Amino acid sequence: MLEDKKKKITDNLISSFQDAGDISLKLREKGLKEEIKIDNTPVTNGDIEVNKLITSKIEKLTPAIPIVSEESAENKSNVNLETFWLIDPIDGTYDYINNRDEFTINAALIINKKPEVGIIYAPAKKRLFYTYHRGKCFELVDNVEKKLDCSKLTKKGEVQAVSYSNELKPIIKDWHRKFNVTSYTKMKSSFKFCVIATGEYDLYVAEPRACEWDIAAGHAILKNAGGIITDFENKEILYGKKDFKNPSLILKRSSLL
Repeated sequence: MLEDKKKKITDNLISSFQDAGDISLKLREKGLKEEIKIDNTPVTNGDIEVNKLITSKIEKLTPAIPIVSEESAENKSNVNLETFWLIDPIDGTYDYINNRDEFTINAALIINKKPEVGIIYAPAKKRLFYTYHRGKCFELVDNVEKKLDCSKLTKKGEVQAVSYSNELKPIIKDWHRKFNVTSYTKMKSSFKFCVIATGEYDLYVAEPRACEWDIAAGHAILKNAGGIITDFENKEILYGKKDFKNPSLILKRSSLL
């Protein structure tokens, strides 16, 4: 897909993400309706309404491209997907339910099993990130595009990591030692990809957990901002795997780490 077409799709989605963010916050203010899914994770009416808005807009923009969403069964049994959308309408549902601000709205366009377009909006933080091509990665600040390039280290003597938990498993501690991590901060949602892409943090390491829709948009954003994303064996991460399960992850904002 040509860069101009990917840019047009991305530009057309930005306002929908902002609208979805407004909906998510208004529903939370009113009091969320919560259910527990088969996998024992929570889902709210906010997840469902955001999913409807985002998928509807994407279907209009790219009717021929399949959509795989966390909150829908459609296309999840398709084992031959190469070009498709991955959507997580609310990543960080626990934070969303508990009135915290790190939850995000996510969509990624996968082309030939690689994330090319990514949009992440953190409504409670009013921070929106998007990309459509390598070197074309932005945060929208006061309706002005701020280009992101995280490929060069700027801090001296510091390596600041983000972690899924405050309690680090031995294997994560080992990786932190390998990269000379000086401090780490707990961060659950895909917002972690964004703050590495901006250079606010340097590293994230995780064992296999969660699903492709949790990381695809962030992967596109960090990759196109100049960051590096691999598994523990330094292998490229591809999408459309069986059951959409994630491998291990290493996110670095610079090859100098």
